[in-house]
Amino acid sequence: MIDVPILTLPHGDGLTPHYASEGAAGLDLAAALPADAPMTLAPWQRAMVPTGIAIALPAGYEAQVRPRSGLAARHGVTVLNSPGTVDADYRGEVKVILVNLSDEPFLIERGVRIAQMVIAPVTQANLVPVDTLDETARGAGGFGSTGR
Repeated sequence: MIDVPILTLPHGDGLTPHYASEGAAGLDLAAALPADAPMTLAPWQRAMVPTGIAIALPAGYEAQVRPRSGLAARHGVTVLNSPGTVDADYRGEVKVILVNLSDEPFLIERGVRIAQMVIAPVTQANLVPVDTLDETARGAGGFGSTGR
């Protein structure tokens, strides 16, 4: 377990992310909308939804913003750029890009759990220019080349 400093912004009061169960991998993120101003996500519409938090990840870590399976399965609402990445040097508000892939409007109210955030280690690559690559059985076979 690592320590991640979290700043609760004024509009995020009472909405601190939390793990829903002891074995959960992701912290639930809630919509930090005004109580008197819910957001309706029309079919096929996308919106950036505030969470009311900012975090300071340690070097070598990222936060992945992922969909909640229940929202996707029951309502067709998911994270558009899944997984979204919060870099270790970002200090702004964490926001979630939601999209409604259903044919019905979806109401987002304050405190509704809209996504989950998984903290994960990151390895940066040192790209080394070469003239050729080693051969493999797959070669340059792309999409669907290894089967259905």
